[in-house]
Amino acid sequence: MPGVRQAGRVTEQRRVAVWRDGAAVAVPAGEPVVAAFDQGLGRGDGVFESVAVVGGRTPHLAAHLARLSRSAALLGLRDPGDAAWTELVTAVLSGWDAGAEGVCRLFLTRGLGDGTPPTALALLAPVPPETLRQRAAGLSVVSLGLGLPADFRARAPWLLGGAKTLSYAVNMAAQRHAHDLGADDVVFTSLEGLLLEGPTSTVVWAAGGTLHTPPADTGILAGTTQARLFAAAEADGWPTATTAGTVEDLHAADAVWLLSGVRGAAHVHTLDGVRRGDAGLSRRVRALLAG
Repeated sequence: MPGVRQAGRVTEQRRVAVWRDGAAVAVPAGEPVVAAFDQGLGRGDGVFESVAVVGGRTPHLAAHLARLSRSAALLGLRDPGDAAWTELVTAVLSGWDAGAEGVCRLFLTRGLGDGTPPTALALLAPVPPETLRQRAAGLSVVSLGLGLPADFRARAPWLLGGAKTLSYAVNMAAQRHAHDLGADDVVFTSLEGLLLEGPTSTVVWAAGGTLHTPPADTGILAGTTQARLFAAAEADGWPTATTAGTVEDLHAADAVWLLSGVRGAAHVHTLDGVRRGDAGLSRRVRALLAG
């Protein structure tokens, strides 16, 4: 994202706001805001979103709030509503340097449970340098099996397919495994070898003059950045499709990207140890997302 710089000292830039008694309350970043017995802490029973902050604004907040609401519904969580989330975001953005790029994370947990109010809070911090590096330089990616048939989560609502939950231990373990192998990130595959998603991203590839992404009925998270890219691509005359692809399709593709809300479209320059190019398409993808 040109013209945007990383914020200054991280300890001075972190912001926190919590929903208390019907209002957003800004609190010092070092002040405790979650009870020790919160179900989100003890059981990962909650949902979240990561929203890009550019120019002191959150231009894509609405799409993230819509997905947060869907995730909350899948978990049976009480969502405080868009007005509350917008107030929380406004609270953490107050006084933020408009020239600094940030990431605003929204968290909703079951609170203490047993009918008590949910916990809702917003956190704001600078985008990590590694995220900026990956956006600019691209990614080395390995494919890892998730151990489930592609259609299983659609038939198993208890697995919470399509929800962005706090239970990210497996996702983070996959990324650490990739780092141990000398790679940056991961593409998950199903038991039968179909493409799913990254631990924190959506897979998109270009082949045959069309942009492709795996179907959401595999239980993957619907990507807000992927949806925005596909809408812009269709308007620009670039066809799009949901496709049940494989790792072999990625190797044969003209270009491959991992898309996420803060990192944007990071092109894959290495897949399972094999170097690959992007056919000059990354510039067009970035321009579409910037528009």
